Amino acid sequence: MRFELDSDQQDFAGALDSLLANADTVAVARAWADGDHEPGLKLWGRLAEMGVTSLADEPVFLAIAFERLGYHAVPGPWVESVAYLGQADGIATVALPPHVPYALDADVAGVPHVGAMRVSVDRTRRLFEVETTDAVDEAAFDRAVLAVSAQLLGAGERVLADSVTYVKQRKQFGREIGSYQAIKHALADVRIALDFARPLVLGAALGDVSVSAAKVACADSAYLASRTGLQVHGAIGYTQEFDLSLWLTKIRALVTAWGTPAHHRARLLEALVD
Repeated sequence: MRFELDSDQQDFAGALDSLLANADTVAVARAWADGDHEPGLKLWGRLAEMGVTSLADEPVFLAIAFERLGYHAVPGPWVESVAYLGQADGIATVALPPHVPYALDADVAGVPHVGAMRVSVDRTRRLFEVETTDAVDEAAFDRAVLAVSAQLLGAGERVLADSVTYVKQRKQFGREIGSYQAIKHALADVRIALDFARPLVLGAALGDVSVSAAKVACADSAYLASRTGLQVHGAIGYTQEFDLSLWLTKIRALVTAWGTPAHHRARLLEALVD
């Protein structure tokens, strides 16, 4: 089965890329992590004007948008506000224990009675304890899982792209390190993993594939991308000052966001048994 975007969908993805590529999203993400939300809120407004906040009922366009958000490391409670709550106007967030135990950016969303902030491995993910009695909306939960899966796919693609660029520039023993077979094979494995995950995201958006299958595949492939990217970059990949760290930490956080891999594998097993 082939999943290909039509011309309108391709144009939408291209327009998002153009906007985000010129928005200095790295600076936006770093400011957000430091508690300066103004650049991020301005970017939120520009994306809202493009209709990103109104995609809850357009799952394919939702997946396209969230892949680009992941590729450009855009901060904020996008999954909570847009995918789960369908909030077309303003910013909102939600906590749904046990799979979403803390409310992302609850202070920015104006949630009353916000408790302590929890530290995430991804500094742009500011997690807060909040009181919640909300029942889980299963359809909205699956939509949020789809959005997180697309974010992971986009983040994995960005790490792979930056890694390929780096290995073409970095030289060792007089040769570009990308010329060594071991590095070529490692990056090729990432390319294959991401290519296998992408149809599951689009299939889930169309309702033909379980969103849990998409989440497992995207988590695995993005995590492989992060590990490989860290290996080919060497010690600089660990440093907070190096931009790659924004994607490495985001992937690590999103792997368990909106349900751990174990939870989604259990859902898949249950569906198969039934």
